[in-house]
Amino acid sequence: MGSLIKKLALPAIVLLWSAAYFIEVAGYSKKNQYLIKPVFIVMVILFVVNTFTDIREWRREQESGKDYAMRWLDKMERRFGRYAIPNLMYYIIILYALGFVVQVVSPELYYQYLALDAAAILRGEVWRIFTFIIQPPTGSFIFIFFSLYLYYMIGKMLEYQWGAFRFNMYFFSGLILHVLVCLAIYLVTGYNMSYGTMYLNMSLFFAFAALFPDVQFLLFFIIPIKCKYLGYANGLYFIITIVAGFIVPIGTPTWRSLIEFGILATPANSVAALVSFLNFIIFFLAMRRSRFSPKDLKRRRTYGKKVKAAAARSNRHRCAVCGRTEKDGEELEFRFCSKCAGNYEYCQDHLFTHEHRK
Repeated sequence: MGSLIKKLALPAIVLLWSAAYFIEVAGYSKKNQYLIKPVFIVMVILFVVNTFTDIREWRREQESGKDYAMRWLDKMERRFGRYAIPNLMYYIIILYALGFVVQVVSPELYYQYLALDAAAILRGEVWRIFTFIIQPPTGSFIFIFFSLYLYYMIGKMLEYQWGAFRFNMYFFSGLILHVLVCLAIYLVTGYNMSYGTMYLNMSLFFAFAALFPDVQFLLFFIIPIKCKYLGYANGLYFIITIVAGFIVPIGTPTWRSLIEFGILATPANSVAALVSFLNFIIFFLAMRRSRFSPKDLKRRRTYGKKVKAAAARSNRHRCAVCGRTEKDGEELEFRFCSKCAGNYEYCQDHLFTHEHRK
């Protein structure tokens, strides 16, 4: 994994720097943008091609045994795994529900005091680093319950597949990257971005589609469609958002057309989508050691429940005569009889009175 991060780190830094520079130049005259736009588009295309090339080479090295991926993550899990928050998505969903209530009661409250705002954070409002998380995935009364259930289901499945520690790492690293990039862009260009966790949540669907490509969803609650095709559509949405946010001026007919298709093409959303996509690439490929179908997961959960139930019913000691166990009284003592043929155990009341078995 370390080799992949080293390969992707420099191109990612260069792309983020060029994005910050493009945002700064966007405020100048259109003549200054004629050369910058094509150059930036070419850089984005080269970055995507280079990323997939590096990933393909890394996977070949991993299959041939030349790469020692996962070692750093395994070490971190052994050292800090006890601090992981189990069922993390449950608490995130509660925060989203709280954010939805705040949005309904006072829509201005979130953006004035809770949203991610680099200038406000540097002025001392450090709570924004944490409170921006509560922005709900949708503001619609109709779709909020569906969205919360969908994200909870996806997060729960990913946590079951990866484990609590790795899922915590994936989600919290995405949040940290969002904050760091927001602060860095403000310090370098003076451009104050504000975005939530929308694209980080959408990147969860990337991971889900990659792990469970054959799971079917009902599109519009009617049309069955496999998860992998929704993942492709999600990827296309990310690409359009990243590119259009930097090259399509706000307020133009093209920008309005994108709005009609649900694509809010702004520099802030482009950066958020890019950061979430990079977080997905780094962590998903690092954690992709095995793949189980949903049927396999269900069978494993069922088997685990049966094993726990059997362990709860089982007893360590049982008298071969009266059948009493250690659960029938703490004062009971059990011993094996050396004269009986076989492993027969007796309580103190029958240890010396039973008939020996031969």
